[in-house]
Amino acid sequence: MGASMPKQYIPLLGQPIALYSFFTFSLLREVKEIIIVCDPMYKDIFEDASQEIQVNLKFASPGKERQDSVFNGFQEIDGSSELVCIHDSARPLVSSRDIEKVLKDGLLNGAAVLGVPVKATIKEANNNSFVVKTLDRKTLWEMQTPQVIKPDLLRSGFELVNRNCLEVTDDVSIVEHLKHPVYITEGAYTNIKVTTPDDLLLAERILNMETAVPA
Repeated sequence: MGASMPKQYIPLLGQPIALYSFFTFSLLREVKEIIIVCDPMYKDIFEDASQEIQVNLKFASPGKERQDSVFNGFQEIDGSSELVCIHDSARPLVSSRDIEKVLKDGLLNGAAVLGVPVKATIKEANNNSFVVKTLDRKTLWEMQTPQVIKPDLLRSGFELVNRNCLEVTDDVSIVEHLKHPVYITEGAYTNIKVTTPDDLLLAERILNMETAVPA
């Protein structure tokens, strides 16, 4: 982004990016608590916003890698929780409808993740940038968040990856190492991750379209 702060705190139409999904989750009846994993210097953003919500708010410190941050947040969950729902705060446009869908699928299957079918043709290349093969895009999905996992399953997954010093790139990969099936809940292409200035402009356009009133 080239910004002076982490991208999730950059203003999007006057509000920090992270607060969009924060408020979306806070309004869902299924959500009993929200655990924010962040640098302590940004806690006040969420503490101030918490005056507007009715959900318990907790904090955890970030780790070196994503899986370490998720692990730290996981230690703070209520022991009676039926599901852990992990979301990337740089995805401000996730809809409550899609969250509810993936929560339902996670409860049914033990683990579920939002995703969308890949649109582009994907080719596998070798180290010299020559094409090895063209992948069948009918079987390819782009993963999003939230990613939903039952607590006992996530705990077992963390025990395995920590014991074997494994690195994972997303949360359900932890469960995949247990050979447990992960269900893909089809989401929306508008659930973008804001990573570049172009993404920020796109997110603004999507939000403006959603709030536009027909003449």
